[in-house]
Amino acid sequence: MIERLHTGARMSKIVKHNGVAYLCGQVGAGDSVTEQTQDCLSRIDALLTEAGSDREHILQAIVWLRDMADFAEMNAVWDAWVPENHAPARACGEARLARDVLKVEIIVTAAIKT
Repeated sequence: MIERLHTGARMSKIVKHNGVAYLCGQVGAGDSVTEQTQDCLSRIDALLTEAGSDREHILQAIVWLRDMADFAEMNAVWDAWVPENHAPARACGEARLARDVLKVEIIVTAAIKT
C-alpha cells in the first residue's frame, strides 16, 4: 500500500511505502546558507515525525547547493544535526535551484520506526 500525505497536483510532501518514507525536497528561509540549512532541517524533522520516523532512521540524503563554495558552511549545520553514529548515505552537488534566493535543498528517505 502506498500512502501519500499533503498531496497536491504536482507532488506529495511525504510518500510512505513498505516501511520507508520519501520526503519531497525541502528548502529553508533565511539569508545565509546556515539559516537556510537550519530551517530546512527543522522542516525535515517535522515531516519525519509526521511520517513516523526520525533522524536516526534516515537512510539517504541528497543535498543540492547553489554554490559548492557553501559546502563547509552547510556541513557545519548538518554535522551538528545528524545524530552520532547515524549518518545516512549522502550525496551533495551543485545545482540551479527553483528560486534565486535559495542556497540549499535537501531530499531525505527514511525508514519508518516499527
